Amino acid sequence: MHSTRKLVLFIAQSLDGYIAREDESLDWLLKYEGSGDNGYSAFYETVGTILLGRRTYEWILKKVQSEFPYQGKECYVFSRSLSGRTNSVTFVNQDIASFTASLKAQPGQDIWIVGGAQVLNPLLRDNLVDEFIIHIAPIILGGGIPLFKAGTRETSLDLVKVTQYKEFVELRYQRNESGPFG
Repeated sequence: MHSTRKLVLFIAQSLDGYIAREDESLDWLLKYEGSGDNGYSAFYETVGTILLGRRTYEWILKKVQSEFPYQGKECYVFSRSLSGRTNSVTFVNQDIASFTASLKAQPGQDIWIVGGAQVLNPLLRDNLVDEFIIHIAPIILGGGIPLFKAGTRETSLDLVKVTQYKEFVELRYQRNESGPFG
């Protein structure tokens, strides 16, 4: 157990900053060879809670043919249209930043922001994201769904580690608390 829960963004993107094609396809991501699971298993062991937006949740249900991939983790899906619980997730219709700040204050393992922008942007706006683990795929898409939307809050980061997984590079940053924008 960690004494302070970190809110972590762990995600892959193209070299030019896109997380998916306009049609939400990730076909380009699967064309490249990593090393094992690119550190996913080790990261996943540090996570106790997962945050998703409704669109990301529905995309996972549509694309993943096996059981929900985050079984056994506390999963919250932010939605204005869905409510209640399933066996796998709890739907939340509350302010994303306030809800997440209260989760961070509770004891437990780290919190993973799976996506999407509707979840990430309010967390960036309120300076709640502690760590950014970004895997860069060796492709320039030239368009698609960007990781960071225009108007995202300027945030100062410290580079903690760079790891190469064959064709992928993992950049690990922590929010710089003392920086001009931290």
